[in-house]
Amino acid sequence: MREKTLLHAEFIKTAKKFKDKPAFIDKTTGKDVTYEKALIASLIFAAKFKKYSPGFIGIMIPTSAGCALSILGALISGRVPVLINYSAPADKNAVYAQKKVGFKTIITSKALLEKIGCPRIDGMVFIEDIMSSISVANKLSALSKSKLPVKLLLNRIHLGDPKDASVILFTSGSEKEPKAVPLSHLNISSNIEGLSEAFDLVNTDRFLASLPFFHSFGLTSGLWMPLFFGMTIITYANPLDFKEICKIAREEKITLMVGTPSFFWGYLNKSKAGDFSTIRIALAGADKCPDALRQAFLEKHNITLFEAYGTTETSPAISVNAPAFNRPGSVGKVLKNVEVKLVNIDTGNQIATGESGKILVKGDLVMEGYYDDLEETSLRLRDGWYDTGDMGFFDEDNYLWHAGRLKRFVKIGGEMISLVKVENELEKLLPPDIGCCVVEVPDLVKGANIIAVVTKEVESRKLIKALAKELPAIAVPKRFIVIEEMPYMGSGKIDFRAVTAMVKD
Repeated sequence: MREKTLLHAEFIKTAKKFKDKPAFIDKTTGKDVTYEKALIASLIFAAKFKKYSPGFIGIMIPTSAGCALSILGALISGRVPVLINYSAPADKNAVYAQKKVGFKTIITSKALLEKIGCPRIDGMVFIEDIMSSISVANKLSALSKSKLPVKLLLNRIHLGDPKDASVILFTSGSEKEPKAVPLSHLNISSNIEGLSEAFDLVNTDRFLASLPFFHSFGLTSGLWMPLFFGMTIITYANPLDFKEICKIAREEKITLMVGTPSFFWGYLNKSKAGDFSTIRIALAGADKCPDALRQAFLEKHNITLFEAYGTTETSPAISVNAPAFNRPGSVGKVLKNVEVKLVNIDTGNQIATGESGKILVKGDLVMEGYYDDLEETSLRLRDGWYDTGDMGFFDEDNYLWHAGRLKRFVKIGGEMISLVKVENELEKLLPPDIGCCVVEVPDLVKGANIIAVVTKEVESRKLIKALAKELPAIAVPKRFIVIEEMPYMGSGKIDFRAVTAMVKD
């Protein structure tokens, strides 16, 4: 572990070392930014941000060089960036963040608001206006500062302590209201250290960053990890533009990419042979990775799709599969600087290998607590152990298997039924072009009914019969509901709250 690691300080060291190398290739704006120019721009932004209130500053900008430089500028100025989810409803997300964390200023983009139809709210400052206000004096001041030796430059900016918050993120809100999660410099840098132990990361890697930075998976893997190693980050603001992502991967000779399974399905369907020929690591996370997706990627592109597991509160990676160790279906091995124990959901006692229990995590990757939410913090953090709310088990070779959220288990007839298990079996029977999700609705007699939601008409009787061979009778959904399109969160996860609401309606 690097002593006294501060994220923006590490960026400055990297920028001084690789000054002429492209730090960002922004495929949305068509602009390339070298590490030297990125340092100068972040120093300019830092000076501009100092005129706003100290403490927290909101950032609502799509994945881009501009978003990255705004985050760096905020930290260098001594402010903590609050990253706001710009997926619908963006205005409500912005107001929610302002009230929850207690700040006013939000750096955003006119182009973004126009594109998504978001009204302007009080406190918004446009990055386009900041850019147009940059004077020759601003540029010369930042340029002269950037030329200082590293030690002198670090003495001229805000540093702080590694345990200070480096960002405020929000949980996905797929099951309840989003919680504000402060992640410290130590949290994120510890996660990067763990990932570097699992993957052979080098400065010649070219990282495709398309996940939003307001999601911890996108922020750690797509921004800070590449900056730590001096990689080139190729940004593209829309991960749903599957065809363009495939084109970028081919033309920019991408070597590292991450995404959610739903995004990888899109890339698979829109890709041509050779699009991913330079990829050496493709990592899926944030949701379970179907066997069919892994197999299809292997057959079409000869690429192994590695699966990882994490949470916002753990910065995010807890366990990964990697080239040196990979067990498809599992979520890999726990990172070397992380502790995980599984406990019985009723007794809290640690359980044996092969038994399913609740996943608890400990280490420098774990947040210190939710922002201004002592009650939720006390429920999830005890004696340094973070209760993920997820269920899983270790196999005999110490691979962790994720069984789903505890909230995605339902009690029927005294038995705990995993909705994720039901989904896994259903996915095996459906064609790849049909999305599915399984939810529960209350039942006065049984306690709950399991409902299958699919995106196209299916032969439900045949499916029910086939599922009955693999699942207990009480776990087999007796009803199938068709919706045209599965609702997803901005992070790429299925929005279970929205699906359940649709089913109830």
